[in-house]
Amino acid sequence: MLFLSRAEPMTTGFQRRMQLSLVLASALLLSVWEPSARAQDNATDAPIRQIRLFYDALLDTMKQAGRLGIQGRYDKLAPVIRATFDLAAMTRIAVGPGWNSIPPERQTELIESFARMTIATYANRFDGYSGERFVVEPNSEARNSGRVVRTKLIPLSGDAVSLDYLMRGSGETWKIVDVYLTGTISELATRRTEFIAILKNGGPDALIDSLRGQADRLMRPSPAKADSR
Repeated sequence: MLFLSRAEPMTTGFQRRMQLSLVLASALLLSVWEPSARAQDNATDAPIRQIRLFYDALLDTMKQAGRLGIQGRYDKLAPVIRATFDLAAMTRIAVGPGWNSIPPERQTELIESFARMTIATYANRFDGYSGERFVVEPNSEARNSGRVVRTKLIPLSGDAVSLDYLMRGSGETWKIVDVYLTGTISELATRRTEFIAILKNGGPDALIDSLRGQADRLMRPSPAKADSR
């Protein structure tokens, strides 16, 4: 303490210079860190996080595809698909303007049949793993009342496939309402053409039967897959 008292004038000047240096360094670090932090926030916005969680589950299922079998893949993917896709909204959009004329009990059956067909489609198509990977662009893009998340499925060899997702929501809750293959082909636009034709010829019951039939066919294991187990 006595030594510090004797050195006080020199120490005070040194401390002031050090404090000034620290202030300037902090200001410089802050100016560099803030844009980086904003970029990191953008990279992990809610729609992006939701798609990454979906892809994590999908890849995990693909890697266990043979052991799980078609029903096991369906059971594993069902919760995450229901959490990631707004299946009720997708059904309404695919049916189109005629939705409001369908009785409520048939609407409920249509939504559930569409959900089962959607889950069965993923369980059927993603039936193995050969080194594929999914790449999610770090920033989602505003699109009307929603956001678009752009992704690619990259096989071990061959061309990448673009898969873009239109999502709607708020806060931390965002769900897919349409899927665009190669960035341009809307799944729901394709479905609407099919659905309108079926509804015109047979009404809601015919569409429910068609969706159930599609799901049943997708859920049948192919002979080769069945033999390999």
